[in-house]
Amino acid sequence: MAQQHLDPTDPQARHAGPAPTGDALAGYLRAQATEFLRALRLHRETGSGANGSEGSAEAARALRRSARRISAGLHTFQPLLDSDWCEAMRPELAWVSGTLAMEHAYTARLERLLTALHRLSGSTALPGQTAVAGGRSAAPAGTRADSAAGAPAGRAAGGRAAAAASVPQRAAARDAGLRNPPAAAPERGNLTVGAAKAGALLDRQLTLARTRAHSTALQALGSSRFHAVADKVAVLASEVPLTRAAGSTDLRPLAAAAQDRLADAVTALPLITAGNPYNAAALVHGLSPDTVPHPQDAPWHQVRLLLRLHRYAREAVSGPTGNAVVDLRLLSAGRALNRHRDASEAAAAAAQAARTPRIAPATAYALGVLHADQRHEVEAARFAFQQSWQKETVSTS
Repeated sequence: MAQQHLDPTDPQARHAGPAPTGDALAGYLRAQATEFLRALRLHRETGSGANGSEGSAEAARALRRSARRISAGLHTFQPLLDSDWCEAMRPELAWVSGTLAMEHAYTARLERLLTALHRLSGSTALPGQTAVAGGRSAAPAGTRADSAAGAPAGRAAGGRAAAAASVPQRAAARDAGLRNPPAAAPERGNLTVGAAKAGALLDRQLTLARTRAHSTALQALGSSRFHAVADKVAVLASEVPLTRAAGSTDLRPLAAAAQDRLADAVTALPLITAGNPYNAAALVHGLSPDTVPHPQDAPWHQVRLLLRLHRYAREAVSGPTGNAVVDLRLLSAGRALNRHRDASEAAAAAAQAARTPRIAPATAYALGVLHADQRHEVEAARFAFQQSWQKETVSTS
């Protein structure tokens, strides 16, 4: 059984110990600012190549983590901080976190989509790779439309010699097939044929996007805008702009307000629909010409952000290090919402690739199946969140 922890934002726990005040908030923000500066120094020491080294990637993740926590602290506990400073700092931290997150997001999205194509096609090789040798499968997967332009020339060059040799060749191929029958004929031929082309298309599009995101991140880290943010974080590591009343103000009511906002947002979610394994309505807008985000996903993305704010508020209330409070149920709910976000964005990427002009029908079919698969993953993540949240509600009621 998971260890139970006392929620410091629970009103029933407000008299369990000394009230955390603005001094605790200042310690938490200083600790996060120090982590930001340490990650920045690590990023500069490890450098970055064309795609970034592992050390620089880890440093970028650390920068994002600390930037998110500082920004969340400024949002939740703004009444205890200088308001003008908070309003100027929060958008800059969001810009840093969002810019550094894009490269990792494109990398994870490509891996997720290629893994799903591999699973759906039943192929022994990942989509985008050359098929194994043997008969026609030795050539790169595709459709007749992909090679139709070269067919007339090939027929003219082969001529009657190919026709004369076709009878014994077909007989030899038939005898070889009787001696060595294929292991299993794929029943989903169109998907198997189109999966390699779909994987190659996604690889080109998302790799290009990842490369651009990497260049954008490098430019951002060297810009005067980022240096200004780093300077402000360096000041924050030693001096937190608290109000005069912050030293005697309890943090827990503000943290409880963040928890209430999360609870209200979850109440507004269609959890009854999420209780079903599949939500057919979620597929209606998937491949429409409209490229706006899926209308069902926005409330779930908002809950994910509010859950993160709630978690970070608990960290700030628990002390400067933010490690004293661990709620496995909240972590499980957060993982489900992360899966929801990843599957939603992967489905959008598959739909966007399916809108590419002049792609082969088999490629478009594979992308359509891939899109539907990721929308089903979205529904599975919603169901998992519902299960986690209901357990939390029951256990705390």
